[in-house]
Amino acid sequence: MKYKNIKNYSDVQFRRIIGLKRDTFNKAAEILSVKYLKEHAKNVRRSGRKSTLSIEDKLLATLEYLREYRTFSHIAASYGVAESNIYRTIKWV
Repeated sequence: MKYKNIKNYSDVQFRRIIGLKRDTFNKAAEILSVKYLKEHAKNVRRSGRKSTLSIEDKLLATLEYLREYRTFSHIAASYGVAESNIYRTIKWV
């Protein structure tokens, strides 16, 4: 499930599905955004493909892995990316 599908849910429904309050989720996404910018500011000259997953989707995929015990291949199929990308994403988060 991608973040764009659940961002308009009520606070109660959001917490039931994600397992975190919306404020906590947003704070965690903010922390990851800062970390992402710091890591990529060092590597300005390094080029490559842009990530297909937003910071919120990366956090959501990690929470799905930790909370639901889903496999990397199952999460990768949900987000439309390779299994190795999901592994690296979850490891980074």
